[in-house]
Amino acid sequence: MSLLRVAGRPMLASMFVAGGMNSLRSPEGVAPVAEPVVRPVVERLGVLVDRPEQLVRLNGAVQVAAGVLLGLGRVPRLSALALAATLLPTTLAGHRFWEAEDPAERAQQRVHFLKNLSMLGGLLITADDTGSAPSVLWRSRHAAQDLRRDARLVRRSVRATARPMAAAGGVRAKLGG
Repeated sequence: MSLLRVAGRPMLASMFVAGGMNSLRSPEGVAPVAEPVVRPVVERLGVLVDRPEQLVRLNGAVQVAAGVLLGLGRVPRLSALALAATLLPTTLAGHRFWEAEDPAERAQQRVHFLKNLSMLGGLLITADDTGSAPSVLWRSRHAAQDLRRDARLVRRSVRATARPMAAAGGVRAKLGG
């Protein structure tokens, strides 16, 4: 594993662990901000959890768990995808710069929105990173190619040996033996 991955993954994960812990400890502070995103999701998906505090806690728990796993390098691709999934509602709820009326607040929210967008990009790159090992898709394609090549080789070998053997059997039959 490269030194960049060893150092970069915990750095990327640190914000999610810290933010997730904050959401777990005190969801009441974040829930009012999450309300505009939570309500439409609950109505459309029929999610069993209907209180914003519960969804904020759930989001925080996923961030902590996936952040720790990513930081430790355990299932990093899946952890990065889970973090990306939690970052979308967090960004849409917490940094609605288009609704801010004060220019200074709008600028600050835009910076946070773009920061989260950048983190989302890093998570997507991490989710695609195979760690210098071929992906499952690549390995399966190459295994299939190897099987086809081996099958052609066996077929050629059978054909090459079948003709002389058939000829030898015909000679043997003519000789009576």
